[in-house]
Amino acid sequence: MTEPLVLQPLAALSDQELADAYAPPDGPWLRVNFVSTVDGSATGTDGLSSSINTTADNRVFGAIRARAHCLIVGAGTLRDEEYDVPAVPLVVVSRSADLPPTVADAASGRLLMATVASAAGLAETRARLGEDHVLVLGEEEIDFVALKTALAERGWTEQLCEGGPSLFADLLAAGVVDELCWTVVPRLVGGDGPRIAAGADVDVALRPALLLEQDGTLLGRWLVE
Repeated sequence: MTEPLVLQPLAALSDQELADAYAPPDGPWLRVNFVSTVDGSATGTDGLSSSINTTADNRVFGAIRARAHCLIVGAGTLRDEEYDVPAVPLVVVSRSADLPPTVADAASGRLLMATVASAAGLAETRARLGEDHVLVLGEEEIDFVALKTALAERGWTEQLCEGGPSLFADLLAAGVVDELCWTVVPRLVGGDGPRIAAGADVDVALRPALLLEQDGTLLGRWLVE
């Protein structure tokens, strides 16, 4: 029988205990990390996820990133959230092979592009990043099964995706997501903010594996069944 899930205080966990709590099984493991408000918005009223982050979310966000071998992010999210180049290798997902300006000058080997053969910017991105750092994974649509495999073959078995919502839905539709790390912050924003998954129609069963709380912020691990 599965043991009942117990709500744990995040503040009671040391940094090592927190890292251990998010340790995945062996083998390629793709987790997706999102934050949302209680009413389901993945952004604040300014359209940015950073405006709904809390201290608890930031701590877990850092712990998850520290575990990751690579970070997978859609080009649109990189532009909208104005990402800097992270410490972990960054995999940009773009059907047009367009490099967002805030990461375009990343040091050699720190940035990969996952794209398609028909991408308008393919030649330019190959020239900028080098042939070995551009993954062509389909003609018109990206093969996400091939992406997960290609990253694992580089030794990047702990794979972390930070969105956006359309990329998350595509990954779910491809059947490659192993885990959702989802933070719910104690706020309501109304409006038409995006959900954490949007676009492709999916119906995926999840099983809660961990639930933490701090100052009203709930942080959980949900495993794909």
